[in-house]
Amino acid sequence: MLLAVIRLGSNAYGVTVRRQIENATGRDISIGAVYATLSRLESKGLIESCTGEPTAERGGRAKRYFRMNAKGEDALRQTHDIIVKLSAGLKGLEFT
Repeated sequence: MLLAVIRLGSNAYGVTVRRQIENATGRDISIGAVYATLSRLESKGLIESCTGEPTAERGGRAKRYFRMNAKGEDALRQTHDIIVKLSAGLKGLEFT
């Protein structure tokens, strides 16, 4: 979820985050699960949200945009470092 938010930049809102994850994983994900996770990440202080301007195509409803903050970037960097360390030496292994 954090990777989707950072990849989408200023265009990270529920539907685009969902699409990003579905395209990357090939799996369906419910929009409710996306918003629940985004809300949880925001309550942990890893992302921030703001409400955009109401748009005509959404019947006057505004989108809720999400963005990564410094704490989220640190968490993502730490997770990436752990994955790199844990996967060191696995190059020759085959996964089935």
